[in-house]
Amino acid sequence: MAFTVYPAIDLKDGACVRLRQGAMDQATVYGTDPAAQARAWQDAGFAWLHVVDLNGAFAGRAVNADAVRAILAAVTIPVQLGGGLRDLDAIAAALDAGIRRVILGSAAVKNPALVEQACRAYPGRIVVGIDARDGMVATEGWADISATPAEAVAARFAAAGVAAIIYTDIGRDGMLTGLNIEQTVALARVTDIPVIASGGVGGAADIEAAAATGRIAGAIVGRALYDGRVTPAEALACQIG
Repeated sequence: MAFTVYPAIDLKDGACVRLRQGAMDQATVYGTDPAAQARAWQDAGFAWLHVVDLNGAFAGRAVNADAVRAILAAVTIPVQLGGGLRDLDAIAAALDAGIRRVILGSAAVKNPALVEQACRAYPGRIVVGIDARDGMVATEGWADISATPAEAVAARFAAAGVAAIIYTDIGRDGMLTGLNIEQTVALARVTDIPVIASGGVGGAADIEAAAATGRIAGAIVGRALYDGRVTPAEALACQIG
């Protein structure tokens, strides 16, 4: 199985930040020029960018649209975007602006019909984001924890035509304690959709462990890259295919 590393650009109030366990009041600002950061990741050799509108995730609508447009103008590699995409109009606007894939998180849990409709309208361009704490799915920028197991959401979209699933362990996100490999692989076993791991990468060994499973299709890396705990070269050396 191919394995891709996605550097993360999380946007809060127009700046590049990293959160701890999804808490907006635990944000570390890593730069005020998202476009420059996007160019830097592209120049380092990454083939994709993972961008999240954190304000949008809480507001339920696009908030950092200017920063997203600046990123798109700065790079030629594909960008996947999540945060605040709650209806087909918002999805269409993002894709029309140049986003390659959109990530539906809260909408996937609360409005699964939207995911199916979007997959029909935009085949290969819809990603489901499953964010979980202790295996239970979180929504609304991780502010609400549901009673829905992550595996149930993955199984729900098995035949919908979803391009990928991003599984984020909220408890590990931004904590540098390692990916939740066991739960990510368990999720991958209930679906044929490629599953990307997110939350907790602390170094190259964590990325290597995910790639070595043969069941995980990629890893999203944020704080470890920004803090220098893993270099772009080390991260890219873990890619397969």
